[in-house]
Amino acid sequence: MDRALRLVALLPMKAHSERVKGKNFRVLHSKPLFRWILDTLLSIEEIDLVVINTDAESLLRENGLELSDRILIRPRRRELCGDFVSMNSILQDDIVTVPAECYLMTHTTNPLLRASTIRSALGLYYSKKANDLADSLFSVTKCQSRFYRADGSPVNHDPKNLVRTQDLEPWFEENSNLYIFSATSFLATNARIGQMPILFPIPKPEAVDIDDQDDWTIVEMLMKGMFA
Repeated sequence: MDRALRLVALLPMKAHSERVKGKNFRVLHSKPLFRWILDTLLSIEEIDLVVINTDAESLLRENGLELSDRILIRPRRRELCGDFVSMNSILQDDIVTVPAECYLMTHTTNPLLRASTIRSALGLYYSKKANDLADSLFSVTKCQSRFYRADGSPVNHDPKNLVRTQDLEPWFEENSNLYIFSATSFLATNARIGQMPILFPIPKPEAVDIDDQDDWTIVEMLMKGMFA
């Protein structure tokens, strides 16, 4: 490319799914799963290009994907295929090939992630980065619950002194919905989360990540309510 783009969205996608067969191409409320987040990304004008690093180009075309000046399919290199390849290795392959000032990464399994949420995250990232207060951002789910280890010992509370859960110290779960970073940040850590990350909470219903059939069922129910 002749120049580094302002903002590139990275949307890795594979043909195989271990827990939900063919889930990226399975129809969810009238369209294939991958189209939900792809359409959301394309609705955000600030995104210059959506890069789909995949071993499933033929399946994408069979499911109606048409290339445009805002969609780039990158056939996944053979050594990066398989269920045990680090996602960071796939992202690195995209970053060195497609220069950009900023990268946004998400998954096909996040169909409820809203464009407004992504825009809010971008605004926060840009403002913090401009003041050298952050180098990356990732989405989290806020948790205020009582946690235990496998041996039954408490992690974050005293069972003999039960305080209200809303008064417990909040913990934050990485929910795999959204990551924002620069090439410089990525190369410093070899990871999508940098050395000074922003934790960006998003609502639990929006943060559902489809990992298994139970997650698929939850999203189906949520969508029925949304489109009723």
